[in-house]
Amino acid sequence: MLSLFPRYRTRISPTTTTKHIRRHWRYTIAPTAASQSSTTITPANAAACQIIQSPFHSTTTSSTTTARPFDKVLIANRGEIACRIIQTCKHLNIQTVAIYSNADENALHASMADEAYLIGSGPEASNSYLLMEEVLDITKKSNAQAIHPGYGFLSENASFASACASTNGVTFIGPPPAAISAMGSKSESKRIMMNANVPCTPGYNGSDGDGPQDPEYLLQQAIEIVGFPCLIKATMGGGGKGMRLVHTPETFLSALDSCKRECLSAFGNDTVILERYLTNPRHVEVQICGDMHGNVVHLHERDCSVQRRHQKVFEEAPAPGLSEGVRKELGEVAVRAAKAVGYVGAGTVEFLMEEQQQHDQSDSRTGDDNAIGNFYFCEMNTRLQVEHPVTEMITGVDLVEWQLRVAAGETLPILDQDLIPTSGHAMEARIYAENPARDFLPATGTLQHLRPPMGEGVRVDTGVRAGDNVSVFYDPMISKLIVHGPDRTAALEKLVQSLKCYQVVGMPTNIPFLVKCANHDAFRRGSVNTGFLEKYSADVQIKEEDESNAPSPAGKALSVLSLLLTIEGRVGVLDINAERKQQGPWSNLSGSWRKGGDMERVVEFSCPTTDDATNKGTSNIKSTSHRDGSFTLTIDDEIYHVDGTLDSNGKLEATVNERHFSVTSILSQNYSQDGSIGDTIVNIWAKPGKHLGDVDEYTCSMSFPFAFANRNKASGEATLGSGSIKALMPGKVIRLNAAVGDEVEAGDVILVLEAMKMEHAIISPVHGVLSMVSCDVDDIVDDGRVLAVVGGNEDSNGGGIAGNEESIA
Repeated sequence: MLSLFPRYRTRISPTTTTKHIRRHWRYTIAPTAASQSSTTITPANAAACQIIQSPFHSTTTSSTTTARPFDKVLIANRGEIACRIIQTCKHLNIQTVAIYSNADENALHASMADEAYLIGSGPEASNSYLLMEEVLDITKKSNAQAIHPGYGFLSENASFASACASTNGVTFIGPPPAAISAMGSKSESKRIMMNANVPCTPGYNGSDGDGPQDPEYLLQQAIEIVGFPCLIKATMGGGGKGMRLVHTPETFLSALDSCKRECLSAFGNDTVILERYLTNPRHVEVQICGDMHGNVVHLHERDCSVQRRHQKVFEEAPAPGLSEGVRKELGEVAVRAAKAVGYVGAGTVEFLMEEQQQHDQSDSRTGDDNAIGNFYFCEMNTRLQVEHPVTEMITGVDLVEWQLRVAAGETLPILDQDLIPTSGHAMEARIYAENPARDFLPATGTLQHLRPPMGEGVRVDTGVRAGDNVSVFYDPMISKLIVHGPDRTAALEKLVQSLKCYQVVGMPTNIPFLVKCANHDAFRRGSVNTGFLEKYSADVQIKEEDESNAPSPAGKALSVLSLLLTIEGRVGVLDINAERKQQGPWSNLSGSWRKGGDMERVVEFSCPTTDDATNKGTSNIKSTSHRDGSFTLTIDDEIYHVDGTLDSNGKLEATVNERHFSVTSILSQNYSQDGSIGDTIVNIWAKPGKHLGDVDEYTCSMSFPFAFANRNKASGEATLGSGSIKALMPGKVIRLNAAVGDEVEAGDVILVLEAMKMEHAIISPVHGVLSMVSCDVDDIVDDGRVLAVVGGNEDSNGGGIAGNEESIA
């Protein structure tokens, strides 16, 4: 049950006068006691998808005072983190101010805030969320007392933090500018850490952060001091961007050039450092928090070792398999690091831990206390981390509330390190709009259906709703799924079941990939390191041509039944006999029967074939409608008798050859690039803990022609040659390396696309002469658009993305 409380909110442009203010209805969704006490994992209903699921409120004594730290706070961010901060502010009765770009006018964070202001003139972050002066101007106009930067954007910008203090005393909810500057420079931060007796990875850090950046000199340092494999890292920024792993001296200079270009684009600074690359270390980080009175505590550690292209895939707390001695040492070193820079607020000290440091891979927190210190400082993130919820779940501490109170000058709520609580185990998985079967290409489009899981110990932090668009301009993360259990085994089982019933329609997601990873034996054992995905890539890879992707016979039968019930107008009809009496014998509720016998119809469907992943095998399903509303289906020469009801929320109660199924069925529509209507997709999900036809089949999808009477798809489409180079994702063209008439080799980089903050090198699939280029630098191109042609006399599968460049998103 959900209660809705209508409120007004104000949406204001910085140049808007009072008479131009528009007022909109806003709804705050408050879970009732019944929904909060649920002990099973179930998909949330549609309304519940509109806000963060299970908003976090501290279960630990948060402060010695009940006074709110601020009256009004501006959130200089967007998406799920802005929504997360708004939740805590509302809990503390603090008014909130949101900013939004012209691409985010209808975004959830803008709807949740008490006031919302348009910022900038364009959708790109550089033309909106990164405009410091405009953020500060809106802060003054709205009379906000403080700015919470969230993570990303301006959160680690020391100049912005300084400007806040000099702008009518606005409070920056974060560390002092000096700490941001020191920790924002990887070279400077390592110098400070070494002086504080914090172990650091060997490498070239420059001379006090200002060492030579000549490419040949850096190559010499890599060969003579660092060694290979070598990691090139941006001195500024973070989040995995501006980082390249180089295995040989021969590839160093090209990787350096690409890394510097990405650094300059992302951070406005192309200075890099070099580090010795530790082979398959663990990535363990410690959450710390300090106040203005010199107090610093840690809130235990998190393991973030499972990563893809240096981006975290899973996070969990506490880190599995560490001895108590190592945990204690990690925490003490992290506190020492924070005190070395006079840190105030919430931050994270990250470490790389060599493999031999792992003693016990079980789920206990015991082990050998020997060999302490075999870990190295990696970096310090001077902001709230994406993965902060797992720490909140095991400690009961609302880290955003701590940030607000510390920024207001209060002391830390808990000063005794031994009193920082910890209970159970928590895990987080990031749900992305991306296609794992196509090398995780970012996906864009409309979220036609979105229903996250709910239940005790299940939390979903999101910034989108059903009907929202995932655009090319921002990170494609849909949400963060966080679970908590009494131990790691229970938490992992809850994570897997929650992933399986997470319903997203409208674009591909990484959920199937996450399920495979979480179910892997090594991950279940807690045997994780940064090389996990490389080592087990064959086990967790998602392939379009994989036969297991095709629906089982039961999945096909349920999909066809759902489609037929929709065709016959029986959605929401739960008692067919009662409805039939009201509508008469000639209605669709009579099963499309005909005088003199039952009605037979043929319906086409398509599903992946095993021999060619680029084509879809077309099969015929014969459907016979009976007087009682049931159907007889012939699928792949097998006969199924099916019957059931489908309600307006997608709940399908069905029988297939006398086996009962209770599933969710959602129909969605595909659209072509020109906006014309494409196929209808039927999506089926089993209930948590249940399966469809096969034991591992928790969901399936089938594609049907939109016009059911028209069985002939459009033909005569123009085909391009094997030299056609297509955009495999929507993005922005940032570089052209060749022009019409140039001779190119197979594998040459023709152009570079920027999508979701990552560079993608688009290569020529063949040798030949470039005969056509259809784009220019700064063009925004759609997925599938032909960008260039080399030759053009054969059938095409299009160009490709270079797979050897370790680009960081």
